[in-house]
Amino acid sequence: MGEGPPAVAWHSMFVDASSWDRVVPALSAHRRLFLIDAPSAGLSDPLKEATDISGCTRAAIEVLEALDAELDGPVDWIGNAWGGHVGMELAATRPEYVRSLVAISAPTRPIDRGQRLKVAALKPLYRAFGPRGLPARAIEETLFTDDTRSNDPGALELLRTSMRRSGKAAMVRAIETAILNRTDLSWATARIDCPVLFVTTDDRGEWTPEEARAVATTMTNAREVTIHGSRVIPAIEQPDALARVVASFWAARINNSRAVSE
Repeated sequence: MGEGPPAVAWHSMFVDASSWDRVVPALSAHRRLFLIDAPSAGLSDPLKEATDISGCTRAAIEVLEALDAELDGPVDWIGNAWGGHVGMELAATRPEYVRSLVAISAPTRPIDRGQRLKVAALKPLYRAFGPRGLPARAIEETLFTDDTRSNDPGALELLRTSMRRSGKAAMVRAIETAILNRTDLSWATARIDCPVLFVTTDDRGEWTPEEARAVATTMTNAREVTIHGSRVIPAIEQPDALARVVASFWAARINNSRAVSE
């Protein structure tokens, strides 16, 4: 949807491509958007077994190759958490596919032991109950701020609808793939040469603005911007703010390219 250079978006864990709905009207004024449902999410096939970020990156390459005639060159990749991790590995290993990268709420390190134990405990509960009861509340508390959960019923419904589109077993495999099997991506950030924007939030302790800025300083062309009033998915919680910073990043990249060519 939209007009302009191509941009491909891959969403966060527990949601699907509908998680971009609130930013599509603004971003599609700047880019032709291709929204991906990740494996085991939305209308995509369920994973038959867990994989990892490298496996998801191979899937992304298959999509880009299938869209080659429509894309006509590299894309501006925008990824939230899971999608940000895929975008980092893609930009590092297949730079010909990625013109720029926006990685939203996407830590470059794996989850720590405490988080790993919590996620491991969630798996059997989700397998038994699905997106209801205790598992649903735990996921909502992880993804959204207290204010969003209290005052934005549309955000909760978007999340719940997304989770209902995936079977319980499929979601568990996605949890293993995107969270438990996530590895250290510092090797990838060291190899990325395209312009990178790390979008952080002020309410996700796992990946602070300070941590993202520290990683950005080690890269050739990266910076960090913080979205306030959001936890993991600012496209849902703070869509206007996210659309502004992404559009500004895209515009700055174009202006810098023109300056170099001139």
